[in-house]
Formats: sequence, structure tokens, C-alpha cells
Amino acid sequence: MNIAIITGASRGLGKKIAEELLKEDIGIISVARSESTDIKERALENKLIYEHFPCDLSSEDEIIHVFGKISSIVFSSEVDKVFLFNNAGLVEPIETVGKLKASAAAASVKVNLLAPILITNLMLEKANQANIPFDIVNITSGAAEKVYQGWSVYGSTKAGLNMFTKTAASEQDPAGTNNRIVGYSPGVMDTNMQETIRSSSKDAFQDIERFQKLKEEGNLRDPQVVAEAIVKLLLNGHAANGEIYHVNDLLS
Repeated sequence: MNIAIITGASRGLGKKIAEELLKEDIGIISVARSESTDIKERALENKLIYEHFPCDLSSEDEIIHVFGKISSIVFSSEVDKVFLFNNAGLVEPIETVGKLKASAAAASVKVNLLAPILITNLMLEKANQANIPFDIVNITSGAAEKVYQGWSVYGSTKAGLNMFTKTAASEQDPAGTNNRIVGYSPGVMDTNMQETIRSSSKDAFQDIERFQKLKEEGNLRDPQVVAEAIVKLLLNGHAANGEIYHVNDLLS
């Protein structure tokens, strides 16, 4: 029996990843502010493990509490493999430096960077204790490597997440584990995050017209296609530990 933990599983890419995993008879642990009844019903129809945990990913105490509960479910003798998708993220604040709100910047760093670090740290410890293979996918962004004016915080958190991914991955072989940790950059998708980007201002985000044009011309990728690509890579065993994958590379 295999189980996947997905943060932000109730909508967007997270929901599509859950749908693809259910097709492969993989149970789902959803971590999100709201619950997707679609995912729950599909899991129960297929007699697969399903649990939903609301969690404020900007709270260190709540992360430790919730994922402590989750670890007791997934790292049991009946489980053969566990997957973790650190998918939840905030693109805001979208603003130039000098105009950033401290609370919004702090929330972004906590959700986009600190939460994946804390979750990965806690769950890796439990996986190693149980000797259960553990695959982790950290959802990153092209903004980790390319400068976008107005995305100083978002880009910085994703760059930090990439380095965390590579470093944690490099530690697995010396430790003698069967764990794999990779990053996945999904590109521009037709999701609520893109709506947030398009609703910002030219003063705050210089590239807003490009993103608006992508929507107008139908060039935003379907998140289902993006989800299919990463799930296929993981399940065919070809994911290389420490690699940062871009959706374009997987679809080419």
C-alpha cells in the first residue's frame, strides 16, 4: 500500500496531483485549509486511505502537531512507500521592495520555505525510523532562477527551496536511505494563483501584461497535464534524487 501526503490538495495543481495518484491506487492525506469533496469521494469509492487535515502552514506549532498525527498514520507496517508533495504556496506579496508589507512578506517565507523545511525534516525522521522509502516533491518556480520585478519575496523563497531540496537530497546516499527528494517547476498554469497575478498592478508587477496575454490567448497549461507529468516521473522510477525538474523538460 502506498500513500501520498499533499499540501494544498483542495484545488489547483495539488488537487490534480491527488486525482492522478488516486488513478494509481495511492491513498491520499490532504493538508489544506478546505477539503475537496471530489477527492474524498473518489478515494472512498476506490476503497483507498483518505484523511484530511486542516493546517495553518504559517504556524510552526501547528505544522509540528498536524504532521505528528500524519506520521503515525502513514509510517505503519502496512505501508510500502510514502510520497510527500510540498505544494501549497503564496505568490503574494506582489510588490516592489520598499513597499512590501512586513506581515505579507513573513507569511510568504513561512508558507513557501519554512513549512516545507519543517515538514520534510519531521517526516524524514519518521520515515527513516520506520525504514519506509520516502519520495518528496517540492513544488518550485522558474522565479527561483529568473528575476521578476515585484516577486522579490516569492522568487527568494523558491530559490531557497531549491537549495534546501538539493542539500537534503545530497544527504540521503551517505545516510544509506532509499529516499528521493526532487523539485518540480510547473510553469504557468490556469489556476487561482494566476488570477492573483493578473489582478495585481503594473506598478507592483512589471510583467503583468505578459501574464494577462497568456490567459487571453489560451496559453496557460492545464494543471492536469502538469500533474500527470510529475506523477509519471515518480512512478516509473526515473526521478533522480536532487534534480530540479521543469514541466517543459518532462513534456518535450
